[in-house]
Amino acid sequence: MNLRDLKGKKIAATKGTDPFLFTLQALDSVGLNKRDVELVHLQHPDGKTALERKQVDAWAGLDPLMASAQVQSGATLLYRNVGFNSYSVLSVKENFAKTSPEAIEAVIKAYEQARQWAKANPDKLAELLARESKLPLNVAKLQLSRTNLDQNIPTAKHIAALQKAGAILTEENLVRKGTHVNQVVTQLFDGKYAQKVVKQ
Repeated sequence: MNLRDLKGKKIAATKGTDPFLFTLQALDSVGLNKRDVELVHLQHPDGKTALERKQVDAWAGLDPLMASAQVQSGATLLYRNVGFNSYSVLSVKENFAKTSPEAIEAVIKAYEQARQWAKANPDKLAELLARESKLPLNVAKLQLSRTNLDQNIPTAKHIAALQKAGAILTEENLVRKGTHVNQVVTQLFDGKYAQKVVKQ
């Protein structure tokens, strides 16, 4: 099965989430849109269950549920495109950033220390994830195999990914009418905190 084969099929997805946005972008990449498929709005665990019970033809999943479905239920990964990722960011209120910059630096330093340790200790990281998340080790390893630990400073590509996601959220009426998403993302997205800490 490929993306074009999804035409007319049922796809489970959690509306408004990254997998939902990913699904719409993936369909668009082969000339399809949401009207060409039947989107079944289920929460992530329910989407996994629906796929395993063959109640849907595909599921827009996320880890560790996706890794679990692959390892434990024999689900296959149909399509992956990291270019569609709307990267996770750390958020802080502007007032807090102004009054407590040392706290922000401390958090980013901790994240950076953890990132460097994780890259240097992949086996220990997998064991830690498995233990703390109560996951089988092979599920944890599969999840981590597609986790990008290289990014530590936000860049223009992160802004572009968030703006693309924002455009879809606007089309889906999931943001307030009249919101200029690109402008909001540009105003709120600021890499200076990470740049200062990581380069020290």
